[in-house]
Amino acid sequence: MAVRILTDSTSYIEKNIESQLDIKVISLNVIFGNESFKERDIDNEVFYKMMEEKGIPTSSQPSVQELYDEMEKVVQNGDSILCIFISSHMSGTYSTAHMVKELILESYKNAKIEIVDSTSNCMQLGFSVIVAARAALEGKNLDQVKEIAEDNIKRSRFLFVPDTLKYLKKGGRIGSASALIGNLLKIIPILTVEDGVTTILTKVRTKKKAVATMTDKMFNDIEQYGVGEITVHHINAYYEALELIKTLEEKLKIKIGICSIGPVIGTHVGPGTIAVAYYTEKNMR
Repeated sequence: MAVRILTDSTSYIEKNIESQLDIKVISLNVIFGNESFKERDIDNEVFYKMMEEKGIPTSSQPSVQELYDEMEKVVQNGDSILCIFISSHMSGTYSTAHMVKELILESYKNAKIEIVDSTSNCMQLGFSVIVAARAALEGKNLDQVKEIAEDNIKRSRFLFVPDTLKYLKKGGRIGSASALIGNLLKIIPILTVEDGVTTILTKVRTKKKAVATMTDKMFNDIEQYGVGEITVHHINAYYEALELIKTLEEKLKIKIGICSIGPVIGTHVGPGTIAVAYYTEKNMR
């Protein structure tokens, strides 16, 4: 009996890696008025143009039926499944998955399903999925694969620098007072995700300084705990991301990935965002 891995679209794992590691992905949705799109079905460039024209959309989790269908496919085949999803504080996906698990167990008494709250999104979520999928392909059992995913979460961090806090403020992802102070004083925050919620790591005066402070934090973590893998995220800031990758690769002497943040998370942080997601060899928490 094999272990299959299911995650959601906010992991933003490259399609070729999903295929290589047999990772199943279920999509969240973005909604402009009466129009709803699966995040996986809309091109990032098209989406951000739509956001400029139509304003900030809302987002929604996968339906109960979609989650049920994905889980059922796995258990019908006699395999076990590990689901790793976006922070339960950011989406109802994790909670709904638990409800769906109980529905599955009503029909498939011997089904083995585990569900992990990544407490984050983007490639902080993605890395836990990737290491779990690698372990599954090595033949490890469900409990072992789950432990590897949870261990990776303890060793990972997501740091990001938005161009503006207006998207976070509108989406309710950060306190309105912090957003107001940042806008009035022209302070740029370095944000992170801890315990499943977006928080401010520190604030500086310019975006250039914010990106430098963000990378210094990562270097300090790596110096203390070692380096695993790193991805640079961006939203409509491709060349800025490439410049950051060049700097990091010259210093660290490792290959670093690049990944555009998609519509669901992009809705809340906005264009111009630059970010790093990484994990270390030792536990940071």
